[in-house]
Amino acid sequence: MKPINVIVSWSSGKDSTLTLIKLLNDPNYKVVGLYTTYFIDEVPFQATPLEVVKKQAALTGLPLVTIELPEVFPPNDIYQSLVVNGLCNSGLEIDAVAFGDMFCNGIADYRRSYIEPAGWECVFPLLGQDSQRLAQEIIECGIETLVVTVDTSQLDGKFCGEWYSHQFISSLPMHTDPCGEDGEFHTLVVKAPCFDGELKIELDECDREGRFHYQRYHLVKE
Repeated sequence: MKPINVIVSWSSGKDSTLTLIKLLNDPNYKVVGLYTTYFIDEVPFQATPLEVVKKQAALTGLPLVTIELPEVFPPNDIYQSLVVNGLCNSGLEIDAVAFGDMFCNGIADYRRSYIEPAGWECVFPLLGQDSQRLAQEIIECGIETLVVTVDTSQLDGKFCGEWYSHQFISSLPMHTDPCGEDGEFHTLVVKAPCFDGELKIELDECDREGRFHYQRYHLVKE
Protein backbone atom coordinates (compact mmCIF):
# COMPACT_ATOMS: atom_id res chain seq x y z
CA MET A 1 0.00 0.00 0.00
CA LYS A 2 1.07 3.56 -0.67
CA PRO A 3 2.08 5.37 2.55
CA ILE A 4 -0.30 8.02 3.87
CA ASN A 5 1.04 11.57 3.54
CA VAL A 6 0.88 13.11 7.00
CA ILE A 7 1.72 16.55 8.36
CA VAL A 8 2.57 16.90 12.06
CA SER A 9 1.22 19.60 14.36
CA TRP A 10 4.45 21.04 15.77
CA SER A 11 4.55 22.82 19.13
CA SER A 12 8.38 22.82 19.50
CA GLY A 13 8.10 20.51 22.52
CA LYS A 14 8.62 16.88 23.45
CA ASP A 15 5.15 15.50 22.59
CA SER A 16 5.18 16.67 18.97
CA THR A 17 8.77 15.47 18.67
CA LEU A 18 7.92 11.98 19.89
CA THR A 19 4.93 11.97 17.52
CA LEU A 20 7.22 12.86 14.62
CA ILE A 21 9.72 10.14 15.54
CA LYS A 22 7.01 7.49 15.71
CA LEU A 23 5.60 8.46 12.32
CA LEU A 24 9.03 8.59 10.68
CA ASN A 25 9.53 5.01 11.85
CA ASP A 26 6.10 3.84 10.67
CA PRO A 27 6.12 2.52 7.08
CA ASN A 28 2.38 3.24 6.81
CA TYR A 29 3.08 6.99 6.84
CA LYS A 30 5.19 9.47 4.93
CA VAL A 31 5.79 12.70 6.84
CA VAL A 32 5.52 15.56 4.36
CA GLY A 33 5.93 18.49 6.74
CA LEU A 34 5.26 20.23 10.03
CA TYR A 35 2.86 23.03 10.84
CA THR A 36 2.70 25.47 13.70
CA THR A 37 0.39 28.28 14.78
CA TYR A 38 1.79 31.48 16.20
CA PHE A 39 0.85 34.91 17.50
CA ILE A 40 3.22 37.90 17.25
CA ASP A 41 6.17 35.68 16.35
CA GLU A 42 5.70 33.23 19.22
CA VAL A 43 4.09 29.82 19.60
CA PRO A 44 1.45 30.02 22.39
CA PHE A 45 2.05 28.19 25.69
CA GLN A 46 5.74 27.47 24.99
CA ALA A 47 6.30 31.11 24.00
CA THR A 48 8.79 29.73 21.49
CA PRO A 49 10.04 32.39 19.07
CA LEU A 50 9.08 31.60 15.49
CA GLU A 51 12.73 31.77 14.43
CA VAL A 52 13.47 28.93 16.87
CA VAL A 53 10.65 26.80 15.45
CA LYS A 54 12.00 27.42 11.95
CA LYS A 55 15.44 26.30 13.11
CA GLN A 56 13.95 23.10 14.56
CA ALA A 57 12.16 22.41 11.27
CA ALA A 58 15.40 22.93 9.38
CA LEU A 59 17.05 20.34 11.63
CA THR A 60 14.34 17.83 10.70
CA GLY A 61 14.75 18.56 7.00
CA LEU A 62 10.99 18.98 6.65
CA PRO A 63 9.05 22.00 5.33
CA LEU A 64 7.31 24.11 7.96
CA VAL A 65 3.86 25.62 7.42
CA THR A 66 3.34 28.66 9.66
CA ILE A 67 -0.19 29.82 10.46
CA GLU A 68 -0.63 33.23 12.08
CA LEU A 69 -3.33 33.69 14.72
CA PRO A 70 -5.14 37.00 15.34
CA GLU A 71 -4.88 36.44 19.11
CA VAL A 72 -3.50 33.80 21.47
CA PHE A 73 -6.89 32.14 21.93
CA PRO A 74 -9.11 32.99 18.95
CA PRO A 75 -12.70 31.62 18.84
CA ASN A 76 -12.83 27.98 17.81
CA ASP A 77 -14.38 28.64 14.41
CA ILE A 78 -11.70 31.17 13.51
CA TYR A 79 -8.87 28.94 14.76
CA GLN A 80 -10.20 25.93 12.86
CA SER A 81 -10.68 27.80 9.59
CA LEU A 82 -7.18 29.30 9.82
CA VAL A 83 -5.62 25.86 10.31
CA VAL A 84 -7.62 24.24 7.52
CA ASN A 85 -6.98 27.09 5.09
CA GLY A 86 -3.31 27.20 6.02
CA LEU A 87 -2.88 23.51 5.29
CA CYS A 88 -4.95 23.69 2.10
CA ASN A 89 -2.75 26.53 0.83
CA SER A 90 0.54 24.94 1.93
CA GLY A 91 1.29 23.36 -1.43
CA LEU A 92 1.83 20.02 0.31
CA GLU A 93 -0.02 16.84 -0.61
CA ILE A 94 -1.73 15.96 2.68
CA ASP A 95 -3.82 12.91 3.52
CA ALA A 96 -3.65 13.10 7.31
CA VAL A 97 -2.82 15.44 10.18
CA ALA A 98 -1.00 14.13 13.27
CA PHE A 99 -1.25 15.43 16.83
CA GLY A 100 0.71 14.65 20.00
CA ASP A 101 -2.31 14.51 22.32
CA MET A 102 -2.14 11.84 25.02
CA PHE A 103 -5.33 12.03 27.09
CA CYS A 104 -8.71 10.65 25.99
CA ASN A 105 -10.49 13.75 27.25
CA GLY A 106 -12.45 14.77 24.17
CA ILE A 107 -9.52 16.44 22.41
CA ALA A 108 -9.44 13.79 19.67
CA ASP A 109 -13.10 14.38 18.83
CA TYR A 110 -12.45 18.12 18.76
CA ARG A 111 -9.56 17.69 16.31
CA ARG A 112 -11.60 15.39 14.10
CA SER A 113 -14.50 17.88 14.04
CA TYR A 114 -12.59 20.25 11.75
CA ILE A 115 -9.84 18.08 10.23
CA GLU A 116 -12.01 15.28 8.84
CA PRO A 117 -14.54 17.57 7.05
CA ALA A 118 -11.54 18.97 5.17
CA GLY A 119 -10.92 15.47 3.81
CA TRP A 120 -8.00 14.46 6.03
CA GLU A 121 -7.51 11.67 8.54
CA CYS A 122 -6.57 12.48 12.15
CA VAL A 123 -3.61 10.54 13.55
CA PHE A 124 -2.85 10.28 17.29
CA PRO A 125 0.24 8.11 17.87
CA LEU A 126 0.36 8.84 21.62
CA LEU A 127 -3.35 8.87 22.49
CA GLY A 128 -4.39 6.74 25.45
CA GLN A 129 -0.87 5.65 26.34
CA ASP A 130 0.43 5.76 29.90
CA SER A 131 2.08 9.10 30.70
CA GLN A 132 4.77 7.59 32.91
CA ARG A 133 5.78 5.17 30.17
CA LEU A 134 5.80 7.93 27.56
CA ALA A 135 7.91 10.14 29.82
CA GLN A 136 10.49 7.37 30.08
CA GLU A 137 10.38 6.83 26.31
CA ILE A 138 10.93 10.53 25.63
CA ILE A 139 14.10 10.52 27.71
CA GLU A 140 15.43 7.13 26.67
CA CYS A 141 14.98 7.66 22.92
CA GLY A 142 17.30 10.66 23.08
CA ILE A 143 14.95 13.65 23.12
CA GLU A 144 16.66 16.44 25.07
CA THR A 145 14.20 19.08 26.16
CA LEU A 146 14.05 22.09 28.46
CA VAL A 147 11.10 23.06 30.63
CA VAL A 148 10.41 26.57 29.31
CA THR A 149 6.93 27.29 30.72
CA VAL A 150 5.35 26.49 34.07
CA ASP A 151 1.77 27.21 35.06
CA THR A 152 2.26 28.19 38.69
CA SER A 153 -1.41 27.54 39.47
CA GLN A 154 -0.56 23.85 39.02
CA LEU A 155 3.18 23.52 39.63
CA ASP A 156 5.85 25.38 41.58
CA GLY A 157 7.64 27.87 39.36
CA LYS A 158 11.01 26.54 40.57
CA PHE A 159 10.70 23.80 37.92
CA CYS A 160 10.90 26.36 35.12
CA GLY A 161 14.29 26.21 33.40
CA GLU A 162 15.05 22.62 34.39
CA TRP A 163 15.99 19.91 31.93
CA TYR A 164 13.45 17.14 31.43
CA SER A 165 15.10 14.10 32.98
CA HIS A 166 14.49 11.10 35.22
CA GLN A 167 15.41 13.32 38.17
CA PHE A 168 12.96 16.00 37.05
CA ILE A 169 10.12 13.47 36.77
CA SER A 170 10.85 11.89 40.15
CA SER A 171 10.86 15.31 41.81
CA LEU A 172 7.38 16.27 40.54
CA PRO A 173 4.51 16.34 43.06
CA MET A 174 2.32 13.25 43.07
CA HIS A 175 -0.62 14.99 41.36
CA THR A 176 1.46 16.26 38.44
CA ASP A 177 1.31 14.39 35.15
CA PRO A 178 4.90 13.40 34.22
CA CYS A 179 4.34 14.66 30.68
CA GLY A 180 2.62 17.88 31.81
CA GLU A 181 -0.43 16.86 29.81
CA ASP A 182 -2.74 18.86 32.08
CA GLY A 183 -0.84 21.99 31.09
CA GLU A 184 1.41 22.08 34.16
CA PHE A 185 4.50 22.73 32.04
CA HIS A 186 5.67 22.97 28.44
CA THR A 187 9.02 22.19 26.84
CA LEU A 188 11.46 23.13 24.09
CA VAL A 189 13.33 20.31 22.33
CA VAL A 190 16.97 21.07 21.51
CA LYS A 191 18.14 17.63 20.39
CA ALA A 192 16.37 14.53 19.10
CA PRO A 193 16.91 11.48 16.85
CA CYS A 194 14.86 13.24 14.15
CA PHE A 195 17.22 16.27 14.17
CA ASP A 196 20.30 16.52 11.97
CA GLY A 197 22.33 18.36 14.58
CA GLU A 198 21.00 20.24 17.58
CA LEU A 199 19.49 23.53 18.60
CA LYS A 200 22.17 25.57 20.31
CA ILE A 201 20.77 27.96 22.91
CA GLU A 202 22.03 29.96 25.87
CA LEU A 203 19.75 30.49 28.84
CA ASP A 204 18.80 34.01 29.90
CA GLU A 205 16.75 35.08 32.91
CA CYS A 206 13.60 33.26 33.97
CA ASP A 207 10.57 35.53 33.73
CA ARG A 208 8.66 34.93 36.97
CA GLU A 209 6.06 37.68 36.62
CA GLY A 210 2.46 36.50 36.63
CA ARG A 211 0.86 33.07 36.65
CA PHE A 212 3.06 31.63 33.91
CA HIS A 213 6.81 31.52 34.38
CA TYR A 214 8.98 31.48 31.27
CA GLN A 215 12.59 30.45 30.84
CA ARG A 216 14.04 32.92 28.36
CA TYR A 217 16.90 31.99 26.06
CA HIS A 218 18.51 32.94 22.78
CA LEU A 219 19.97 31.07 19.84
CA VAL A 220 23.72 30.82 19.69
CA LYS A 221 25.01 32.20 16.41
CA GLU A 222 26.94 29.57 14.47
